[in-house]
Amino acid sequence: MDNTKHSILVVDDEEINVMMLEGILEDEYTVITANDGTQALDILWHSKVLPKVVLLDVQMRKMGGFETLKNIKADEALKRIPVIFITADREESKALAAGAVDYIPKPPNPDVVRLRVKNQIELKNYSDHLEELVAEKTAEITASMNTMLQAMANIIEYRNLESGSHVKRVQLYSKALIDHITDRSSKYVEYAYQLKLLDTDIIVKSVALHDVGKIGIPDKILLKPGKLDPDEFDIMKTHTTLGKKIVESILSNNDGIYLQHCRDIAYCHHERFDGKGYPRGISGYDIPLTARVAAVADVYDALVCARVYKPAFTYNDAIKIIVDGSGSQFDPILTKALLDTQDEFKAIAEAYK
Repeated sequence: MDNTKHSILVVDDEEINVMMLEGILEDEYTVITANDGTQALDILWHSKVLPKVVLLDVQMRKMGGFETLKNIKADEALKRIPVIFITADREESKALAAGAVDYIPKPPNPDVVRLRVKNQIELKNYSDHLEELVAEKTAEITASMNTMLQAMANIIEYRNLESGSHVKRVQLYSKALIDHITDRSSKYVEYAYQLKLLDTDIIVKSVALHDVGKIGIPDKILLKPGKLDPDEFDIMKTHTTLGKKIVESILSNNDGIYLQHCRDIAYCHHERFDGKGYPRGISGYDIPLTARVAAVADVYDALVCARVYKPAFTYNDAIKIIVDGSGSQFDPILTKALLDTQDEFKAIAEAYK
């Protein structure tokens, strides 16, 4: 096989048609053949290097062209391969509506086949190049975001002296919950789907800024070695709204998922499932799922770690307190997930004291 050639997949159940297209294309391309749609999909699914173009017959005895194209378009890894229909049927509009990039009538004119395949390969190569450039730029932006978030998290650690590795632990607790929920064997199918759509990796990174608003809380309140009085507590509660403003200012040039998650978590991680939290008093599923995850992780860490105003609770007592708050303070589904992952939580707490 000449590895310098682009490959073309020809799909037709008539051997004479396959031989004709091979004869037209084999001087310039490596021609792979399939005699029906099922075989074509099997070839595509197992290809280390995908073909640049698929030439697809419409009428075949086993899985026709339109069904084959539908399967190609439904597969994330295959959907960008250009598909050209080659058929005796006059169904050009239907073919293009189904997602084919072009249509060549039978019997195929050799020059037309060569030109249209060449054009589609050039367009595909150009599109691939653009996507690579976008991916590189996106990776640069993501790396910058990650660095900035970690820097902000470090500032919070230094500012809130009694917290130690609180930010790191809360991120790891959140990751443990999310990983358990999104695992394929998980019983939390609905939440798994939602979390995957929200991008689990970015959620975990965004948790780092859950307490960023505490930068604006006076030391005499933030570090007070005792219970806050009502006025002091009212000031402490403003760290949620301050956090929202800080996130919006530092991510002002990014209106995407990073901003959404950082803002939601910083603003809403003290909301309660029963609506008795702050700052807005929203309840249930109106609280962003990301903030509900952060709430469980944040409270667990606050309970099992000693603070200037309280001793540490045991791990079992912390779990009991959160379970007792299921449906009132905490999301019941996330509370169940915490019970499943409590050993992981304990290990994280021990490892990052």
